[in-house]
Amino acid sequence: MLLKSAYKIYGWMLSGFGVAANCCHRSDHESAGSKMKMAVFVVLLISLLSGIPSEALNVRGHLLKSKTFRSPAFSLGPGSVSNKYYHDIDFPRGHIALKSFDAEVVDEDGVPIPLHETYLHHWVAEPYYALKNIGEADEKKAPAMMARNDGVCKTTLGQYFGLGSETRHTATWVPDPYGIESGNPKKVPEGYEEKWMLNIHAIDTRGVADKPSCTECKCDFYNVTVDEYGRTISKNYTGGLYCCYDQTQCQLKEGFNGEVRKLFLQYTVTWLDWTDAVLPVKIYIFDVTDTAMLDGNADHSCKVEYQVEECSPEERANNVCTHVKTAKAVLPRGGDIVFGVAHQHSGGSGASLHGQDGRLLCESLPTYGTGKEAGNEANYIVGMSTCYPKPGSVKVSDGEVLTQVSNYSSDRQHTGVMGLFYILVAEPQQQTAPEPALCFSFPVPWCLPAWMSSNM
Repeated sequence: MLLKSAYKIYGWMLSGFGVAANCCHRSDHESAGSKMKMAVFVVLLISLLSGIPSEALNVRGHLLKSKTFRSPAFSLGPGSVSNKYYHDIDFPRGHIALKSFDAEVVDEDGVPIPLHETYLHHWVAEPYYALKNIGEADEKKAPAMMARNDGVCKTTLGQYFGLGSETRHTATWVPDPYGIESGNPKKVPEGYEEKWMLNIHAIDTRGVADKPSCTECKCDFYNVTVDEYGRTISKNYTGGLYCCYDQTQCQLKEGFNGEVRKLFLQYTVTWLDWTDAVLPVKIYIFDVTDTAMLDGNADHSCKVEYQVEECSPEERANNVCTHVKTAKAVLPRGGDIVFGVAHQHSGGSGASLHGQDGRLLCESLPTYGTGKEAGNEANYIVGMSTCYPKPGSVKVSDGEVLTQVSNYSSDRQHTGVMGLFYILVAEPQQQTAPEPALCFSFPVPWCLPAWMSSNM
């Protein structure tokens, strides 16, 4: 409709200025005038197309869609913990290419909640396959099949998207022309349908005795001796996920009282319909605790979290209180790295991923907040830098051994920290010839972009 309107205006321009479309011989003055009119037409065309929001078209002209959803509500009182799994969440349906997934914790009025009140330990989102035609109550009993990413720690870290305190200022955008495939009917097992789930782990730190001890899940502050499955926690385990599971309580300051709040994870998904123009990417998550290669095991040993001990007096005297942890893992399939980002907790000072020859593939550095407002909370990681390599500039090979490095300050002890690295890899694609464009010879030779002419 917009293009038809543009052509009507252009026809009016031609007739109004007495220019014949089939004119073959023009003076220089007429040619210059025609070029000027052509320029005016292009401006008009752009103006008409500007009625579409700029973010609604990607570089290949396919319509981007975006929608904001909310998780089911979770309630938190001072010092309490919520670590719940929500199945069949609101999510775009159909065969689509996911372009981004951005999230934050908000209250009932949609007001962002700062980390110094509710610490977002992590959220993860991933698809799964559920049996068709069963009720909500039966679905909880029926076996579900997790879709999982492409590795390398997919048994413990199978998510498609996931972040923590850094969620408000960490990009998740998948660059063009790539996309994360979702809803491909050919990949869904017979008798099943694809759905999505969320895991949200949040800790309310209002009025707690010591915020860092609560956010790092130190067992003494949670007064627990068994994990969520009733297993005895080792005395050598001083803090981490085993001690801050769902419905545990971190120690409060004496006499502190506060209200129970109803909170949500508000998330915005951006996507476009899947077409042959979208190039699929594989999701790989590396964990610096993975000791499989070091131990000579075929199966990955991704422990998810680890502990950073306080530096020695000698290290402190030499100003070298930095804890460095490394791990190696084999990349199953190679291609072009098109996106990369690390995940760390407070105390983290950055992470990097290296190729087998030592070349730097991606470095991801934290940004710490300096204030009190949501998104700029002092002493918390509020963002991680991302890598968007120039297409084809960062290549990895099938079976290449990659090295991950995770750095933390060891000025004090840190418990339950993480060192994950998330990359998107596009496998080599067979090049196809571009679609022919619609071209005109008047008033000067010009062509519509192929994506525009193909939709006319």
